[in-house]
Amino acid sequence: MSSANNSTNWQDGLSDEFEAYAKDRKIDGVECIIPDLVGTSRGKTMPTNKFDPDAEMALPISLFYQTISGEYVDMNIENQWLEKDILLRPDMTTACAIPWADDVSLQVICDMFNRDGSPLAIAPRTILKNVLQAYADKGWKPVVAPELEFYLTTPNLDPNDPIETPVGRTGRKVPSRQVYSMVAVDEYGPVIDTIYSYAEQQGLPIDTLIQEGGAGQIEINLMHGDPLHLADQVFYFKRTIREAALKNNVFATFMAKPKRDEPGSAMHVHQSVVDIETGQNIFSNADGSQTDLFHWFIGGSQKHLLEIVPLLAPYVNSYRRITVDGQSAPANLEWATDNRTTGLRVPHSAPAARRLENRVIGMDCNPYIAIAASLACGYLGMINKVEPRPEATKEVWEAEVPLPASLREALEYFEEATDIRSFLGEEFCQLYEQIKQAENEEYQREISPWERRHLLLNV
Repeated sequence: MSSANNSTNWQDGLSDEFEAYAKDRKIDGVECIIPDLVGTSRGKTMPTNKFDPDAEMALPISLFYQTISGEYVDMNIENQWLEKDILLRPDMTTACAIPWADDVSLQVICDMFNRDGSPLAIAPRTILKNVLQAYADKGWKPVVAPELEFYLTTPNLDPNDPIETPVGRTGRKVPSRQVYSMVAVDEYGPVIDTIYSYAEQQGLPIDTLIQEGGAGQIEINLMHGDPLHLADQVFYFKRTIREAALKNNVFATFMAKPKRDEPGSAMHVHQSVVDIETGQNIFSNADGSQTDLFHWFIGGSQKHLLEIVPLLAPYVNSYRRITVDGQSAPANLEWATDNRTTGLRVPHSAPAARRLENRVIGMDCNPYIAIAASLACGYLGMINKVEPRPEATKEVWEAEVPLPASLREALEYFEEATDIRSFLGEEFCQLYEQIKQAENEEYQREISPWERRHLLLNV
């Protein structure tokens, strides 16, 4: 992505990747986008001659008042339906190509502000920036590395139909349980090649790509780095992967559990913290041993992640991923070294790379919100010196403190999460809670194909 700052000559500072993509062709249009609560793109598109990074652009705040189905929710917000404008300011460091567009086009992520110049408290990017500032005030800088899991599927045109695995180059549907198989990766070579091409043209680096455990399930690992920069990358990658799939006549889904008998899709996040002045990992002592701060980061994660699960698993479907035995998704917040049955895993590493992997986050999350929430839990642990439970020494299939089994149960924990809500911002948390309650109530009114199949004539 671009390293340019906002300026009147904004085209002069676009990235080398964009210049290589454009090949001296005229930029046809610019998309000014923001991540909504879901984590998808909203915004405005305009001809290039109408775009000015310093010009005032606005969107109605009501775009944050909708459920995933598009329904508007009446909430405890004074004068909610005045639908006041919120201002967009393009962050030109995020400017990059739109490779799937017919003409040369540019997209740029915008921050959101009130008319008095204050950051919009409910904007996901603002939430993450606030958490990073709290770390910076202590002289710390978090480092994260997300892992993105998703499924390639046949186009699902009828929501009543189950999700099907697309046919690969051999003319057969790829069977499941082929984790790390290069043959399975090769089956979908055209889609993966398109993802690589689009990513390169946008300046989005990829660390590794593997076949995951499900049929048609792929994982892309991103390079470790600044949390805001990585959240921007995840935001861009989700759209990029969808477009690459559509280019090849298949769907890509980030739904947490799209298939009944296949593993769900997670966004595991590796987290470490370095001292801003020295660049040293504060999780390791000079002799290579674990620091108290590392243990407290784990303790805070155990204590507070339980309270904010709706920020990591935001939909009713999310809980199908973390409550199904044997489907590679821990339903607990125990911790251990190199143990993938625990929700919090400490990978084997050199002391300089000591980190904690959060394995609870679903791929259906908003990356800004999930990364902010996870880092906030660790921060409160370090500040308040929260001791973790003893390290797990064996497989963890049942835990004394399991994760909530439903969105309704998770929201009950979230309602009482005083400390973490204060840290993330009560205005945001109230809005988010009310949206999720509305989504859950809407789902409860739905009649599923299972009910029609088994209850219609049998009860």
